[in-house]
Amino acid sequence: MNRAIALIDVNNFYASCERVFNPKLNGQPVVVLSNNDGCAIARSAEAKALGIKMGEPWFKLKDIARQHGIIAMSSNYALYADMSNRVMAILSKFSPDQEVYSIDESFLDLTGMPGRHLDIAQEMRGRIRQETGLPVCVGIGPSKTLAKLANHAAKKGYAPDGVCDFNGFNERDLETLLAGIEIGEVWGIGRRLVPRLNGLGIKSVLDLKRADPEHMRQQFSVVMEKTVRELRGQACIELKEVAPPKKQIISSRSFGFPVTDLDSLSEAVSLYVSRAAEKLRRQESYAALLHVFIHTSPFGDGPKYSGSLSVKLPAPTDDSLQLVRVAMWILRQIYRPGFRYQKAGVMLSEITPAGGQQTDMFGFRPADDRSARRMVAMDAINGRWGKQTIRAASQGYKAPWAMRQGNLSPSYTTRWDEVLLVD
Repeated sequence: MNRAIALIDVNNFYASCERVFNPKLNGQPVVVLSNNDGCAIARSAEAKALGIKMGEPWFKLKDIARQHGIIAMSSNYALYADMSNRVMAILSKFSPDQEVYSIDESFLDLTGMPGRHLDIAQEMRGRIRQETGLPVCVGIGPSKTLAKLANHAAKKGYAPDGVCDFNGFNERDLETLLAGIEIGEVWGIGRRLVPRLNGLGIKSVLDLKRADPEHMRQQFSVVMEKTVRELRGQACIELKEVAPPKKQIISSRSFGFPVTDLDSLSEAVSLYVSRAAEKLRRQESYAALLHVFIHTSPFGDGPKYSGSLSVKLPAPTDDSLQLVRVAMWILRQIYRPGFRYQKAGVMLSEITPAGGQQTDMFGFRPADDRSARRMVAMDAINGRWGKQTIRAASQGYKAPWAMRQGNLSPSYTTRWDEVLLVD
């Protein structure tokens, strides 16, 4: 029995999320912008057709935007994350073996599942469309690499109705299709590898499939060998049902406006530490090292400064308040007046699983019962009543340094006061 691995991908995810709650955007060229409304990080099909490229600065696009009626939206990450969770929850009902690969992609193992895989894929698309309003394409193949390519083929119209099942192709038809796909579309083949492969006469996916795996390992790496074998239908990359804990957690943002005073920097760093600590607790880990950095813009004519410092904690912890206190001390050491700071951030590292840590020589434990209860209560309240309902006082409330989001849509699914009302 062939493996049947499906890759489900939401089409133009960020733009599609915006369209679910604002039908006026349907059929219009839509661009979603990065932090501070800087660059295009997502584009609708209509915007792509106008030649808008990923990462293009918005200020360079304003003329073409006025000419073609391009609509720019600020990134609404809370909305996108919630919509992603809904899609992944729906998909989990179709197979016990699921790997959430990214915010808009998920692998499912359909091997041995009753029924035709094409029918299962169409049911997935229908359920997701009905329950979330999002359009998806599905690619199916005997390996993850072929499933990704099948998904690409479904998006490009090589198969009808948004589903492409390579397991249903005969060998000749599949090789004809692979011969028409450029090598750069293969999962894991970056732009730097394309010229090297082209130099070896490998220009299409079919060329790479026909390459000798051992020779490709010698020329490149074991990863390339696995890619070749995956293209031949041999599953070498298994699904990861549980994402491994992060070894580093970084939280940082560019400011909407230059920051000069220590109080504003303290508010920002305090917020970033709290966010990083929340992520730390979600993966049930402790951190033993805290790094804080601040810097001015590398561009422009003003004076430049970059400051950073790492501090080893007395013992690993996941307590937001303990981490904030250390971060505030670090910030006071690296802050220099007279500069216009553009960005600040924190990094937690030397991360270990919660439990099993030894006390230090003075008997200090990574997290005492009082600290643990405090964090459980804080997370429960913020989970029910909204993020930052309870926060460290050093975070403040006005946040004049917050990033620009001039075209931010409401948080339709995560805030009661912004739920869509229908008359």
